[in-house]
Amino acid sequence: MLDIRIIRENAEYVKERVRLRGGEHWQLVDKVLECDEKRRKIETEKQALSQERNSSSKLIGGLLKAGKKEEAEELKKRMTEVGDRLRELEAAATAATEEQEALLLAIPNMPHDAAPVGADESANPVLRYWGEQPALAEPKDHVQIATELGLLNFEDAARISGSGFIVYRGLGARLERALINFLLDVQTRQNGYEEVGVPFVVKRECMYGTGQLPKFEEDMYGLEDNTMFNVPTAEVPVTNLYREQILREADLPIKMTAYTPCFRREAGSAGRENKGMIRVHQFDKVELVTICRPEEGFSTLELLTGHAESILQKLGLHYRVIELCTGDVGFSSAKTYDIEVWAPGQGKYLEVSSCSCFTDYQARRMKLRYKTADGKMRVPYTLNGSGTALPRLYVALLEQYQQPDGSVRIPEALVPYFGQESISPAQPQA
Repeated sequence: MLDIRIIRENAEYVKERVRLRGGEHWQLVDKVLECDEKRRKIETEKQALSQERNSSSKLIGGLLKAGKKEEAEELKKRMTEVGDRLRELEAAATAATEEQEALLLAIPNMPHDAAPVGADESANPVLRYWGEQPALAEPKDHVQIATELGLLNFEDAARISGSGFIVYRGLGARLERALINFLLDVQTRQNGYEEVGVPFVVKRECMYGTGQLPKFEEDMYGLEDNTMFNVPTAEVPVTNLYREQILREADLPIKMTAYTPCFRREAGSAGRENKGMIRVHQFDKVELVTICRPEEGFSTLELLTGHAESILQKLGLHYRVIELCTGDVGFSSAKTYDIEVWAPGQGKYLEVSSCSCFTDYQARRMKLRYKTADGKMRVPYTLNGSGTALPRLYVALLEQYQQPDGSVRIPEALVPYFGQESISPAQPQA
């Protein structure tokens, strides 16, 4: 959430930045200030009455010793009224604090000052391309390739779970497993991330911590009356490993990577753009998470994005990087780069990684702090990025490496993990 002090001191600036996202969230800033003023007035009255009660308690004792019982009784009566008023104020303060927190949770992060301004994805500038589009006369899409090679079965998945799910078979399952191990090894052995294994179910407060709730609750798979949730991304359990913690400055940066399946309801409508593996309810992903000092936040974003890009470069997959404009950047993010891999069977680029700096927005929601060398408390920055999401990586691999004879060549870097150099129609699915 945003720092209430920044809202108090720079309300118009906050409204201006939030307004650039579109929507009406910026109007909540004035409501936060109204609530904050009410809460602070309550606190001022509480302090005055508490001081009166403390001084009166001593005075009552003196009056009784002096034999001034009637005056002491009058003062006791006043203290009863003060006690009743303090209880009313305590309840009002609690309500005002809860109202203010609810409002703050509903306000998105402010886009970075240098973020491109625009209403939607059409305003996202392309920053760079890597590699060349493969020359394919009549490229097949991944559904046709995978079906012909017996790698995937969407009908079986629909029969047991409904639309938006995948069953991997034989070499298709082996390819998925090979990619997961490859992604984790690159990030741990070459890019310096600590691998962590986390639960695939999290508490409700963890979803608030990273910003999935309250805004995106309808997109989540809730359990136990939505007190627990299947993870929508490893970002949630991994970042929340440090919720309500005080770290040492010397421990920063913390770099973690994790594999999890991800569960999301927003699979989209039927159509070519959502065909096959492109948009599903359950998918595998390797996530990168960093916690760092604020002054290192945006330089760390560049590094993290490069680590995600390194996967596609090692696999020899053509891709591009775009920066999200103010109207398209995620709810909790201040600055985001999307990495989009080329899918020739679709004739377009597909997002395979989203790398974001959240400034101190998530850390405040999680009550995460760190202590500097001179003992001061500060709020760190959090970042994450997909390193990468598997289904669209799988799509790009099948479509970019398809061969005229119907086979799919395996990128050289992946061969040690997969165990062979290609997948051919005549191969047994073992």
